[in-house]
Amino acid sequence: MKPKIELSNLPASIILASASPRRRQLLAKAGYKFKVAPADIDESAFPAEGIEPCVYAERLALEKAKTVAGRFPDSLVIGADTVVDFGGQIIGKAADAKEAEDITKKLFSQPHKVITAVAIVRLRDDTQIVKSQASTVYPKKLTDEQIAEHIKSKTWQGKAGAYAIQEGGDEFVERIEGSLTNVMGLPMELLGGLLSKICD
Repeated sequence: MKPKIELSNLPASIILASASPRRRQLLAKAGYKFKVAPADIDESAFPAEGIEPCVYAERLALEKAKTVAGRFPDSLVIGADTVVDFGGQIIGKAADAKEAEDITKKLFSQPHKVITAVAIVRLRDDTQIVKSQASTVYPKKLTDEQIAEHIKSKTWQGKAGAYAIQEGGDEFVERIEGSLTNVMGLPMELLGGLLSKICD
């Protein structure tokens, strides 16, 4: 999970445009020094119909980064957005317990993709990079009792696909093809590669 670049070569001012505790944890664990300034954009203003999941995630990640960069033009701002691709259908965050239950029953019936887009923006020198990565999640079949317990736990709140996988794995997931940190909400390998382009 370590970045591909020397941290000493990074700009002094890095801002994470996200309120996600998990994204903060991933950045901090990798050794990055940064500040947090959530973008707080209205995601409902970005309709998902008729848009490829990766394009949609990239659009939101870039909007988040640009929104925060407007307040900190000299800083390198990192925006990210995670969606679930279920056969081409974009699955975002559940609005309530009923929707979370419906999403859980759907996603844990067959493999699906988790896509996270990362955008890096710095207005001072017109830096703007955005790219997405996909991982395939192979779920275990959940019982009605397990689904009910998951909904009752409320851990689905604020999570794309109404669930969040832990770094050490998850009892509901059989295996993952691709980056684990991507499924967690911030693909560290991708982020390190993008930052290396800026610092070269």
